Amino acid sequence: MSRLSRKLYTPLSVVTGVGGGLLAGQIFGQLWKRVGQNDPEPPDPKDLSYSTSSVLIAGAIQGLIVGLVRASLQRAGARGYQAITNEPPPG
Repeated sequence: MSRLSRKLYTPLSVVTGVGGGLLAGQIFGQLWKRVGQNDPEPPDPKDLSYSTSSVLIAGAIQGLIVGLVRASLQRAGARGYQAITNEPPPG
């Protein structure tokens, strides 16, 4: 792998990571508006007025969404990098 290729992959990885976090946050916010019990915002784990189950459910949904978005964007970035450089991304 050339040094130039490695230098190109790092910014791509950073951009997809930041973009993925923003995208996952938006997806989770929209989903929580639909499944939350009349709460437009997910429960804050430190706010003891929420039940433990609602806090854990919100955390599990958020973790699932973040994991799926992150994996799909990393995969797409790796495929795009390989299509442009004809090399696998640095591991």
